[in-house]
Amino acid sequence: MLVNSQSRSFLCTALLILWVSFATGGVSSATDEQGTLDILAFGDSLTAGYGLGPGEGFVPQLNDWLNAHSDIHIEVTNGGVSGDTSAGGRARLDWALAPFGAAGPDLVILELGANDGLRGINPSLTRENLTAIMDTLEDRDIPVLIAGMLAPPNLGPDYADGFNPIFRDLADMYRASFYPFFLDGVAADPALNQSDGIHPTAEGVSIIVEKLGPLVLRAVLSEDPPD
Repeated sequence: MLVNSQSRSFLCTALLILWVSFATGGVSSATDEQGTLDILAFGDSLTAGYGLGPGEGFVPQLNDWLNAHSDIHIEVTNGGVSGDTSAGGRARLDWALAPFGAAGPDLVILELGANDGLRGINPSLTRENLTAIMDTLEDRDIPVLIAGMLAPPNLGPDYADGFNPIFRDLADMYRASFYPFFLDGVAADPALNQSDGIHPTAEGVSIIVEKLGPLVLRAVLSEDPPD
């Protein structure tokens, strides 16, 4: 086949592009994606950022904190749904994981159970649902950080005795990273909560992130969880 000079120039250019692409990992190589650690924050309104403006919720504040304290780019995805119970989370887990592909995210922050407590759902059902979620994540070899919750005091000690240990029990069972109480340092403080007394203000969220952030960073970097 005869090739004119213009065609030869185009061919050489194309071959050069292919050679460079091969040497650097492919024509559509996504260097940023390959260098990014993905976290799915999977929870309820506390994760979703209920009542807060852009950049004020848990996910954007955590995203900023992690990237300010790490040399590796970290992307936190908001998988929070306001009003979600452990049953709701169990039902939508596969859907939430789907965008991450077969490998899944590098870490899931599991923050569910608050609405179970507020609704007085039988703790055995909460335990069953969260166990099913942990089974799925373990089967896919996805690391988990469990953010614990405490039962509302008005439900009494019997309910608390059934509800409160669920989160540590699951962390021990699955050797997951564990943060005992998501609202630590914020709960019951009117200055740090919105008018409903349940959802943190932006300042309250910043306290949560400062407390939880170091543990998230250790977990996503695959360091051993603390005892």
